[in-house]
Amino acid sequence: MKSLALVLILVFFACFPSLAQTNVPPPVNKPFVNQAGYNLGEAKRFVCYGAPDNTPFKIILAKTDQIVFGGKILNSQGYFTEFNPVSAGDEYVVEVDGRGRSVPFWIADHLMEKLSSKLAYDFFVDVRGYEDLGKYDMSKVYGGGPSRDGGAYGLETVFEVLQYAANPALYDNWTTELGDKKVADLIDLILWHAEFAFKYVDYNGPTGYRHGSLGYEGQPRMNYDYWNSLDQLAAVCAAYHTFLKPYLPAEKYRQYRKVCLDNWEKYDRHKVVRFWTYSTKWVDLGFQEFNEMGNAFGQSVFSNLFMYLSEKNEKDGQPQKFLKYAQESAMDILTNWDFNNPRHMWWIRNAEHITPQALAFFLMASPENAPMGTKEKLAAWSLHIKQRSNNFWRYRMHSDTEWAHTKTKELGGAPALGGSMFAVAHLLNDPALRSLAWAQVDFVFGVNPVGAHLSNKSEERVKIGGFWAGVEEGWPQAHPDGYGRLGLVRGTLDGTPLDSQFPIAKQVEKIVGENNGQVFGKNAYATEGWCVSNRGWEATTTFSTLGSQQLRLLDETGQKIVNLAKPGQIVTVELKAALNQNWDKADIGWVEIRTGNDKVKLEVTETGSNTGLFAAKFKIPAEKAGAKLEASYGYFGLGTKATLKIN
Repeated sequence: MKSLALVLILVFFACFPSLAQTNVPPPVNKPFVNQAGYNLGEAKRFVCYGAPDNTPFKIILAKTDQIVFGGKILNSQGYFTEFNPVSAGDEYVVEVDGRGRSVPFWIADHLMEKLSSKLAYDFFVDVRGYEDLGKYDMSKVYGGGPSRDGGAYGLETVFEVLQYAANPALYDNWTTELGDKKVADLIDLILWHAEFAFKYVDYNGPTGYRHGSLGYEGQPRMNYDYWNSLDQLAAVCAAYHTFLKPYLPAEKYRQYRKVCLDNWEKYDRHKVVRFWTYSTKWVDLGFQEFNEMGNAFGQSVFSNLFMYLSEKNEKDGQPQKFLKYAQESAMDILTNWDFNNPRHMWWIRNAEHITPQALAFFLMASPENAPMGTKEKLAAWSLHIKQRSNNFWRYRMHSDTEWAHTKTKELGGAPALGGSMFAVAHLLNDPALRSLAWAQVDFVFGVNPVGAHLSNKSEERVKIGGFWAGVEEGWPQAHPDGYGRLGLVRGTLDGTPLDSQFPIAKQVEKIVGENNGQVFGKNAYATEGWCVSNRGWEATTTFSTLGSQQLRLLDETGQKIVNLAKPGQIVTVELKAALNQNWDKADIGWVEIRTGNDKVKLEVTETGSNTGLFAAKFKIPAEKAGAKLEASYGYFGLGTKATLKIN
């Protein structure tokens, strides 16, 4: 009878194989790490999906197999923030018991900025419709914009100016050539975009195909969004008075300023703009209150603040007019920004990051003039974002039931959201939000359900220096030959996980070429990168330096902070900044020193290979008794400063 019973049981499970497999263990997922690595002194984490709580993990020095750190998994995550090795250039791996090892990664001073800062603006060098503005043909460029996959709404100049302002010495060190093609430095790029905006400030002719028309409902339509050209010129006008004077002729600046003043109200740059773009894309069909194409929530705060900062330096300037416009635009955000309205948040995709960053910029560039309640609004946003990101990927979910969009790329999310978190965390002195910002960076570099960097690692990109060092797995799919032809554009972001890939992608095919946008089975999905997607990543590389850069004024020995010094005394100027580009030799930077009305640029040298600290001696001028010495690095409140009194 026992034999008969056993036979019946076997037959039963043979007929219902799914029941027979209920005890089959789930797939074992390896630990996903930031494939490039982690910044010293910052949050460090990995995800090993499905690993039970309290599963041990080890950090192992790859070249020796030495265990250098250990911990335990909680909620599929492992943290090793406390591990800050002194040496750079060493590779490490994560090993999780029963789950295998991760790919290798580095840990080093300002590693992310070292690997990403140049690529962040190289993208905008390569994606220009034409390098020669004299031969620029708007009718042949998709979108008609300075970047060949967008219009003037890309706001490239705004974020290039901010990038330079946050860490200027780094970009002064880069002017290179790539074969016979010029690779512009960041200043060159800003000037190119400024001249483009000026040249096409009233252009309303044909452009390459675009996904919508421009103008208010019921009013004549525009062919091209030339209004936004003023936003780009405003940033250049402000930069002229801070760092562009040596490069931008005064006559050219006067032309830029005049066209802004003449058209500001006519182009509706004085207010928050709503219902301006009519989109024909299925994802945002029709008029939206805000979207990524020219009417971002917060855009007018940036532009009016730039004009205010510029006009303060003019004898016939109108700074109070533009300050009033900026305050009114900020009040619009404080009053109407609804975190639970998706049309104010993830629905506007690549432009979502502008809203919190605009309020943060107000508090950095002109804190005494920011409307009451600005910091409180950002604190409320921070709480909302933390609640939405309370998952093991640390990914901002759309809702309680949806991780991400089901059909379209979310490139405006994680790459840009990190920048907003960095800016707000700095203002609120919020380490938890800063840690969450680093989790967004990790997501870009492979701590995501696909386990891949969001940029496709093609052989062609690697050959032209267009991909991130240290990253093994790039995005498995790419659409290189679309409207923007971004296959050979350095630093292009190509895709991001959609809702079907969460919580973990089962298996993903590697496909390069046409993509119909459908997500089935192994398809990771990539359309084509877009300039406004990379703009968001540029913002993250910009605001990441906030809080990690520091200036100190020390005695001649470099041991003690000094607040008071005598004429003729020698002090040590010490800068900690994201300037460490070489692990085997000392790098250089500079600091501006003001004593009274005099200003000098003091070169500082790294105190040793890979220390990340830069220093120089400075002798206080004998005739400056009673004055104040101010050392500063960076502009628009994005930098750092230190002062002492000359007794």
